Amino acid sequence: MRNETIESDITVVGGGLAGVCAAIAAARLGRSVSLVQNRPVLGGNSSSEVRVWVCGATAHGLNRYARESGIMGELFLENQYRNPEGNPYLWDLVVLEAVKAEPNLTLFLNTDVHEVEAEGPEENRRIVSAVGWMMGSERRIAFRSGVFVDCTGDGLLGFLAGARYMLGREARSTYNEEWAPEIADDITLGSTMLFYTQDAGRPVKFVPPSFAKDISQTSIPLKRMIRSGDSGCHYWWIEWGGEHDTVHDNEQIRDELASVIYGIWDYIKNSGRFDAGNLTLEWVGSLPGKREYRRFVGDYVLNQNDIVAQRAFDDGVAFGGWSIDLHPPQGMYAEESGSKHYHMDGVYHVPFRSLYSANVSNMLMAGRNISASHVAFGTTRVMATCAAIGEAAGTGAALCSALGVTPRELRARHTDLLRRTLIRRGASIVGARSGDEADLARGAAVSASGALRRLALETPGEAHPLARDAALLFPADPGVSGVSLLLSADEDAEVTAELWDTGRGENYVPHTRQAAATVSVEGGEARWVRFDLNGRPETPRNAFLIVRANTAVRLYRSAEPLSGVLAFERGGEARVSQDLEDRLADQPIVEWQMHGMARKPFCFRLESATEAYAPERAVNGYHRPFAGPQMWRSERMDGGVNPGAQQASAPPIEPWLRLDWDEPQHVAEIHLTFNDDVNEDLVNLHHHRTDFDVIPELIRDYRLEAAQTDDTQDSNARWTTLASGQGNRRRRIVHKLAQPVPLRSLRLVVEATNGSPYAELIEIRVYERDPEAAAEIRPTAD
Repeated sequence: MRNETIESDITVVGGGLAGVCAAIAAARLGRSVSLVQNRPVLGGNSSSEVRVWVCGATAHGLNRYARESGIMGELFLENQYRNPEGNPYLWDLVVLEAVKAEPNLTLFLNTDVHEVEAEGPEENRRIVSAVGWMMGSERRIAFRSGVFVDCTGDGLLGFLAGARYMLGREARSTYNEEWAPEIADDITLGSTMLFYTQDAGRPVKFVPPSFAKDISQTSIPLKRMIRSGDSGCHYWWIEWGGEHDTVHDNEQIRDELASVIYGIWDYIKNSGRFDAGNLTLEWVGSLPGKREYRRFVGDYVLNQNDIVAQRAFDDGVAFGGWSIDLHPPQGMYAEESGSKHYHMDGVYHVPFRSLYSANVSNMLMAGRNISASHVAFGTTRVMATCAAIGEAAGTGAALCSALGVTPRELRARHTDLLRRTLIRRGASIVGARSGDEADLARGAAVSASGALRRLALETPGEAHPLARDAALLFPADPGVSGVSLLLSADEDAEVTAELWDTGRGENYVPHTRQAAATVSVEGGEARWVRFDLNGRPETPRNAFLIVRANTAVRLYRSAEPLSGVLAFERGGEARVSQDLEDRLADQPIVEWQMHGMARKPFCFRLESATEAYAPERAVNGYHRPFAGPQMWRSERMDGGVNPGAQQASAPPIEPWLRLDWDEPQHVAEIHLTFNDDVNEDLVNLHHHRTDFDVIPELIRDYRLEAAQTDDTQDSNARWTTLASGQGNRRRRIVHKLAQPVPLRSLRLVVEATNGSPYAELIEIRVYERDPEAAAEIRPTAD
């Protein structure tokens, strides 16, 4: 046996997605990081040991432009490329390689922290070290750091340090929460185990073990959905333990879940109700995936009212969008629906004050143990949201270490630095605009080879019967002066269209009606019909165009997508049985869904010019869609027809975007953010797969060119290549030049995309020096 001491700037305990993202974020900011995980694999509930889908703010496609960016976004994109079938073992590798790629990060697997040395009075504790036992290696390791991050899920590190915490359900009066019980209790969400099946290609028998439960004697066959072809997270409702202590009764909970899994499989194989003769069990989980245990008390407790109101916080550092999703205490044996959902109108915001302990001065937390009420936890608990929170906590921990301050002091004195760092790195923050004064691009004149100025989709694909209200979302920038739709009618009919706003920049549902028009349409096939709808918001916003149902009329879906334009349909059949998911049908996000229309908006013409894709959008400080697409979109690259163009074709081009300065600049770093279509719902495992392994809108091949004089309008000879990229499939690329280069002009030249006929750029940043070097992080108040 060995006794060892490991010293690092930051120790992250817990290697789920929250801990992984926290550790990577801190390491990328130059801090030495120890990541301690008590299992042989990373990923927590998403790993091959448990196999839960990584869900997040997209809510399986209900929320628009809500997929997480930052480190979680990198994992999504890498998994989409390397593991489109959703193999859980390949997902393990994606997560492991992301950690191993960081030179400042040391990973300790199979290491269970069970002791903590802490000092100070109850109201001001400080962690000195955490001690872990590395199983199989007989190593007792003491981890000493100035900052600790509890990503254990169950909150063990903080508990051992004396951090204040909550457990169970708070009373309704505590935070004035509608969904909280009248009287507080110790009930939590239960734990789950899953199973996988496969077709063996020949008959396979199943002899159940003696402990398999006869589920025909329970309510399960009546109240839950059992299908022979489902496996994995389709059976998320195999849940139990909410009325028990999910930590101390973990073994009892595991045994009960196992008895039901084998009972369900016996029912499928041997009841005669299913076509399952050739099916066999491929994998059965043995480790319960916990949903809930301790939640720490921070300087702010996020609650239901914050979530529902989508409250903005001046220290907002992450977002979520999953519904408030609470389950009955009896789990799989409950008579009521397996879950009830409260959906917001869009994403909500998470404050930094909920990510550090109120009484342990050097501890942050990330994951399902953050400072949130039980009801708010019902949405913050999903893993992609935990990962986004982890990146924020890890970034905060790194800045605390660099500045020599506590998390509370960081919040009080350096909130702007924290948010600026997260935005620069493309983290999951919505609606915040960068104010990075070190970014030289902010002071440059911006131009481009061209930009999309006419918003139109004029190549029809399949017809879409107007059996229900339909809608089209597009940017109103600067406004709307007439809209035309491509329609067919079986007979003469009247069609009504209404122009609505979306209320908030992060929302994609109708909020307030601005105008309406009814047009008489003659019977006939595919003709353009103009609706005299006009509106000009005070600031550019998205418009939500509703076309009211008429069974005699058909719209047309476009044969190609357009970034920033979405189609919706109102109502329709629920995606999941009410026995499993109880949703309020009148919630806008549920009422208006895409129903398979992602990348297939309706054909339309906006009769006024748009500025939504102007080159200036690439330097306006936004790094995600908000009240519009917030990107530069070029003219067509492939020689095809631009919307509204008269010519049949044009030669292929290499679009460019250019920055010019009045005075010479010295450039050391160039940051590029490409469009990875955060509207596309990506999942790590087998929930669904896209038609492509790389987001088509991502720029694939490009070069960065510089000129030292401004005499570059007509001569390519004056441009020199600084850097280039080939085969890119990532959202964010940072080019660090070998030495600063003097220049007065810089341009990005796009040679190819991953499938889109347009070049799209979210953001370009330019720096004289590394903005995250230790010398650039100064201990001054913001």
